[in-house]
Amino acid sequence: MDANRLASRLKNGKNVCVIGAGTMGSGIAAHLANIGFNVTLLDLSQESVQNAFSRAKTARPPHFFVKGTADKIRLGSIENNLAWVSECDWVCEAIIEKLDAKKDLYAKLEPLLPDDALISTNTSGLEIRTLAEGRSESFRKRFVGTHFFNPPRYLKLLELIDTPDTDPDVFKSVFQFLEERVARRVVHAIDTPGFIANRYGMWSMYQAVHIAERLGMKIEDVDAITGPFLGRPRSGSFRLNDIVGLDIMEDIAANQISRCTEDPYTGTLVTPKSVAHLKTIGNIGDKAGKGFYDKVGKDLLAIDLNTFEYKPKVESNLETISINAKKRLGERVRIALEAQDEVGEYLRQYLIPTLRYADYLKQEICYSISDFDRVMQWGFGWEMGPFAMIDAIGSDILLPSSKSFFTSEGELAPTEFERYKVPNEPQYRQLADYPIIEKREAVSLRDLGEGITSIEFNTKMGSVSPTVVEGVQQLLNEKPDGRYVLANPGRAFTVGFDLKFFLDAIDREDWLGIEKALEQLQTLGEKLENTKIIAALHGYSLGGGLELAISCPHVIALSDATIGLPETKVGLIPGGRGVTMMRLRGQDSALSLKGSIMQLAEGKTATNAVEAQQMNVLRDSDTVCFHPDLLITQARQIALTVEPLPRPEWKQIDGPVLGMVSTEISAKLQDGTLSPYGEVLADHLKNHMAKAISYDESILQERDRFIQLCKRSETRSRIVHMLETGKPLRN
Repeated sequence: MDANRLASRLKNGKNVCVIGAGTMGSGIAAHLANIGFNVTLLDLSQESVQNAFSRAKTARPPHFFVKGTADKIRLGSIENNLAWVSECDWVCEAIIEKLDAKKDLYAKLEPLLPDDALISTNTSGLEIRTLAEGRSESFRKRFVGTHFFNPPRYLKLLELIDTPDTDPDVFKSVFQFLEERVARRVVHAIDTPGFIANRYGMWSMYQAVHIAERLGMKIEDVDAITGPFLGRPRSGSFRLNDIVGLDIMEDIAANQISRCTEDPYTGTLVTPKSVAHLKTIGNIGDKAGKGFYDKVGKDLLAIDLNTFEYKPKVESNLETISINAKKRLGERVRIALEAQDEVGEYLRQYLIPTLRYADYLKQEICYSISDFDRVMQWGFGWEMGPFAMIDAIGSDILLPSSKSFFTSEGELAPTEFERYKVPNEPQYRQLADYPIIEKREAVSLRDLGEGITSIEFNTKMGSVSPTVVEGVQQLLNEKPDGRYVLANPGRAFTVGFDLKFFLDAIDREDWLGIEKALEQLQTLGEKLENTKIIAALHGYSLGGGLELAISCPHVIALSDATIGLPETKVGLIPGGRGVTMMRLRGQDSALSLKGSIMQLAEGKTATNAVEAQQMNVLRDSDTVCFHPDLLITQARQIALTVEPLPRPEWKQIDGPVLGMVSTEISAKLQDGTLSPYGEVLADHLKNHMAKAISYDESILQERDRFIQLCKRSETRSRIVHMLETGKPLRN
């Protein structure tokens, strides 16, 4: 085994074989295919691999960005096609979690493997060193354990485990490969039962259930306490249990009990009464259609922990949470811990032991406390890991001896005998990590280094307003030769143009004001075309803000960004050159233009950046960033060389576009996709995009048709409904 040759394979190779087509294996295969690897997926038989992969193709949430990717995965059987591994740079074994089954497979694999290919086992708890026993020295040197999180497309954490026999140079190459090419955030975990995630995370999940049962609480209230209020996802505790699966939870817990015989805290891993009851009746969570929660028609039911009966879900209304929800995380939790109410009692019995358990475990299961925290942040979606949480609340009220885990001098080692600096990882810097060099009324500027400046909107959720448009225009007029990244922090790049601006103008009948705002938006878009600027999209990237982004010479979009021009949902059409740009991007054929017209008419948004490219909202030349933490770094790299991009020439369309679109509109009206007012909007788009004879005429039509629609009561009703409910009105 040559570590250098293996490193070269990992740097340049494209071929991966995943063995085991179950939930985890299929999810890994889908993720790797999504990001461009040539993937082979094997299972016991051709029938089992076909059946398992059929389930993967219809999984919710979807494993694949676009349907065609699934067709690129080669399917086969271990019995007939195991020799295919000889073509692969990496063999990722993900079969059943049984020691003997895995070891039997390795005996068959070893003679077939290239001597410089990586071999890994994916497991959530088996001992990695034991799995490699009996294999050759070459095999053992390039054998590692991985713990992907399910589903891999959505959860970036990967725990990576070596053994005493793993070559250190190989391990270093694998770590780099998984972070750079497999789009993971990797934590080096110790080969202990359950690693960090399951050893601690499962204990925390069961602890939440046991305390709720002990206090006889409503599960809705527990989820309210252990959700965003505690800096965790909205799923809270019981909804998370349903997502994971009560059977999976019990299996993991049982494994911990059997292997962690010296741990005095494993009593918490005994199956809670409610979990045992639900398992008995088959209600094991989402995959069974019901668990702690059940949906009957439109009604959501929640189990009563005292009677085990399902009752209508009641929205939680806990005063301690509502009063303190906007305070900083550590402050609000500290206040809640002192509250003499249900919230305080629950947190005292649940959270304090949970944080103390992390302190007890740290020396056994992690190489650094920042790694421990990262696992809970990246794998479970916690805003703070347990050690950062202890510091934020105050270690004096949580631990027997007061100590700060993170200080300016560095983090405390798990042994507590020394401190050391957290490694610098500049490639993972986010936008907010860069210094603001100038804050104006409408925009803020950050220094991204190497002469690159970021421009961000000083608005909630990146919404666009006339003030923002004027601010960006003024900046570009002052520094036309600069290199820029258009990006926004927070959960969204942009939610579009401020609807309140248009509603106020409609109520004043200020049509000239609307026209001026649109003209300025269009002019800024034209300015961006001729600027050395790249737009970096993430989260919601919609409407008027997206029109500015796709005017830039280059766009980089995070793979799971939601991207589109949904203006028809509020009774309008894109007015900042969106219609015109979609006309230019769809002008290759009548069929392509029909598709552009209809997706605007229906207000369709792409659920990911790959789909956005297929819809022509993004260009094929634009970049999809698959790593959730590398968007700004990749944007910076592209910004160093980006140059203005000439606008495509306007082409006349050959083919009966009007007739094709009219037929489609009729069909959509008949099947209910379009409402009566939706037909009006579709006709506007059809006549605009199919009949405009030049770019200049098209942008004039955009403004004219936009104002025509603003004057209609149906449009005002749609805008009001969206502002009041956040949902579109079908009128």
